[in-house]
Amino acid sequence: MKYVIDKENRPIYLQLYSLMRDDIVNGIYPYNSKLPSKRELAEETGVSTITVEHAYALLCDEGYAEGRARSGYVVTFRKSDGFASSAKSVQIHHSNYHSDHSAPDFPMSVLSKTMRKVLSDRGDLLLEKSPNAGCSELRDAIKSYLARNRGITVDREQIIIGSGSEYLYGLIVELLGRSCVFAIESPSYKKIEQVYRATEIRYDPLPLTQTGIDSKALSETSADVLHTTPYRSYPSGVTATASKLHEYVSWASKQGRYIIEDDFESEFSVSTKPTETLFALSDNDNVIYLNTFSKTISPSLRVGYMVLPKHLVPIYQEKLGFYSCTVPTFMQYVLTELITGGIFERHINRVRRKIRKDINKE
Repeated sequence: MKYVIDKENRPIYLQLYSLMRDDIVNGIYPYNSKLPSKRELAEETGVSTITVEHAYALLCDEGYAEGRARSGYVVTFRKSDGFASSAKSVQIHHSNYHSDHSAPDFPMSVLSKTMRKVLSDRGDLLLEKSPNAGCSELRDAIKSYLARNRGITVDREQIIIGSGSEYLYGLIVELLGRSCVFAIESPSYKKIEQVYRATEIRYDPLPLTQTGIDSKALSETSADVLHTTPYRSYPSGVTATASKLHEYVSWASKQGRYIIEDDFESEFSVSTKPTETLFALSDNDNVIYLNTFSKTISPSLRVGYMVLPKHLVPIYQEKLGFYSCTVPTFMQYVLTELITGGIFERHINRVRRKIRKDINKE
């Protein structure tokens, strides 16, 4: 397979990764087939074997392939995994989950300096009421951040700011309707189930396996909405494989179905490339992306955001647009300054380097 690499644009290893990933997904390299050797692919594309190795490392990180002794790299992705059979469910207690390498606290000196700058620069603006969906400056900053780091390209109007994930869960229930049945991971973050129970909607717990939600359970659920935490589900620590992510997207391709993608903790992935999102993978305009600043800055901020599918924006504005933003204007401007000034991403990169360093010591 001849790959054309543009050496003037975008990191070469990312180009090669994307080309090979697409060929794997499209079946050009089927399940369990052997991928070209590093030397062979380097000669074909005119790049170094180190570049090829980086591309293969990303494919392995995301579950498209794996390196095997004396066999090279073999494809582990297959679309046919979806709904094929039931794998062994994981047995998990809350005490089982732990981050192997905890993220250092966001520097208080930097946060306080940023707060003082906002107080000085914004002045009387801080006393003004925030627009209902959140300040346009913060929504624009998040929009640019998601495009740079998560492969999510959206309009500002699709982004809604709110005071933490539980509040946003409640908004989603009102948006999609209480007649919907929600499917959740079992086990899942306790507050997900608590919110759905409090809103008196029907929800269906689906057991987790080591690769994600059990395929048989997903195929048999009567749910209209799948609420998943694909990067690292709490409290199990299970990360959905690439095959499983495509299975979720395939499940949601049926008319009227939605996915809520809870992207908890994904910023601290040790991969050299941001993990794939369901929002970016899906072409169906039916994934609601959700994240907060609780892990990256501090849980005391109580600031989160969701990204709506484009077709839901006018429906949201009609049904829920009257809700006032629950995040203080001051804190929204502080977050805007952290993101637009590069402080937020430098902190994330610093943490990720530390985690990689800690892993290499083990």
